Amino acid sequence: MISLMLGALVSSCLCFWGVSSISFGVVTILAIFLLNQSFSMSFNYVFMSSNISNLMVFLSILLCFLSVLSTPEEKSSSYLFWIGALGVVLIAAFSSPNIIFFYVFFEASLIPTLVLIIGWGYQPERLQAGSYMMLYTVAASLPLLVILVWRCFSVSSSCLPMLMLMEFQAPAFLMLVIYGAFLVKLPMYSFHLWLPKAHVEAPLAGSMILAGILLKLGGYGLMQMNKSFSLGGFGAPAAFVIGVSMWGGFIATLMCLRQIDMKALVAYSSVGHMGIVSAGVLLDRSWGMTSALITMLAHGLSSSALFCLAYFTYKKAHTRGLPYLGGFLTVYPILSLFWFIFCCINMAAPPTINLLGELTIVPALWSSSGLLVLVMGLLVFFSAAYNMYLYTSINHGGGSKFNTSSTPMQGFEMVSMAAHLAPLLILFKSQIFCC
Repeated sequence: MISLMLGALVSSCLCFWGVSSISFGVVTILAIFLLNQSFSMSFNYVFMSSNISNLMVFLSILLCFLSVLSTPEEKSSSYLFWIGALGVVLIAAFSSPNIIFFYVFFEASLIPTLVLIIGWGYQPERLQAGSYMMLYTVAASLPLLVILVWRCFSVSSSCLPMLMLMEFQAPAFLMLVIYGAFLVKLPMYSFHLWLPKAHVEAPLAGSMILAGILLKLGGYGLMQMNKSFSLGGFGAPAAFVIGVSMWGGFIATLMCLRQIDMKALVAYSSVGHMGIVSAGVLLDRSWGMTSALITMLAHGLSSSALFCLAYFTYKKAHTRGLPYLGGFLTVYPILSLFWFIFCCINMAAPPTINLLGELTIVPALWSSSGLLVLVMGLLVFFSAAYNMYLYTSINHGGGSKFNTSSTPMQGFEMVSMAAHLAPLLILFKSQIFCC
C-alpha cells in the first residue's frame, strides 16, 4: 500500500509536466503493481492493506492518469485539479477502515464527477444528466447514513473490524435500505436511468472514471455492508434483489442491441455486467465473491477502454451514431484492431479474465436457483451479440459518406489503449499461477 501511495505521489507531480511525463507515471505505477501486488483469492478486504483495497486503489490511480493522457487538448489547471481531487477522494474511500469516513468519501466522489460533467460536457442536456445523477444517488444513500450512525452508536465504534465482531441481524426492510444506496450506485436495473444520461453527456475523463471506478464503489460498498451488518446469506430480500439484478442485466443486454449511440451502448453494457457483480456479492458464497471481484476489475479496464475508443472514433467521424459509421477497418486499421480486442474482452471471449468472472458465478447461481443459471446463459449470449453488433457497425462495410478526413491514431491514443490492456494481461497471468 505504501508503494502504491508513493507511486501516486511521484506520478501526480509528473502530471503537470506534460503528456510524456504522464505516460512515464503510468508505466511507473504498472511496475510497482507488478512488484508488490498479486491477484490473490484472499477476502480480508476490510483493512487498508487488503488485496481488494489495493487493487481498487491501483485502478483509481491508473484510470485518473489515463483520463488525462487521453485528452491532451484539455490541459487547464481546473480540469487537472478536479480529476486529481476525484482520484484522492476515491483512494481515501477504498483505503478507509472507518465506516463513517467511507460513507463521507463515497458521497464526496459525486462532487468532482458532477463538476466534470457540467463543466466539460458536450451538450446543454448535461445539466439534466448531472441532476439525475445527484438525485438518484443522494436520495438512496441518505437513509443509509442514519442507519450507519445508529449502528456505530450501538457498538460504540465506527471501525470496520469492530463492527464485524459484533453480529447484527437486520430486518428485511432495513436490509433493502442498506443495499439500496449501493445498488443505485452500481447501478442495478430499474435504478439505472441516470447512468446512460451521465455517460452520454460527460466528457471522456468523466465517462472513464465513472465507468471504471465509481461504479466499483457500489460493489465495494456491498462487500463492506455484508461484513458490517452480517447481511450475507440467501434470505428472501437477498433472493429478490439477486433475481432483479440477473433479469435486469439480461434486459440491459437486450437494450444494447437497440442503441444507435456508441456511448449509450457501452453504458447499458455496464448495467449488465454490474448485475453479475451485485448477484455475486449478495449470494455471499466464495464463488460469487470471486466472480464479483474479477468482474469489477476486468470491467473497470474494458469499459474505460471502450469509452476511449468511442471518443477516438468520434474525433475522426464527428458523430456517435452507429448508422453513420462504417468502413473503419480499411481507413483506420489500428483503431479497428483495438476495437476488435476490447470488444472480445467485453464479450468475455476466451482466454480473457472477463470469461473467468462470468464462469465463476455459475456454481453460486446453481446452488441457489437453476433458473438464474438459464438467465446467466442468455445474458452471456446476448452480450456477445451486442459486442459483435458494435464492432461490425463501426468497422465493417463500405466507408460512410459522412466520414471526414482525419489523422491516423496518434501516439498518446495507442499508449492509452496499451495501458488499458496491460493490467488485464497481468491479472490473467497472475490468476494462472494462483490456480
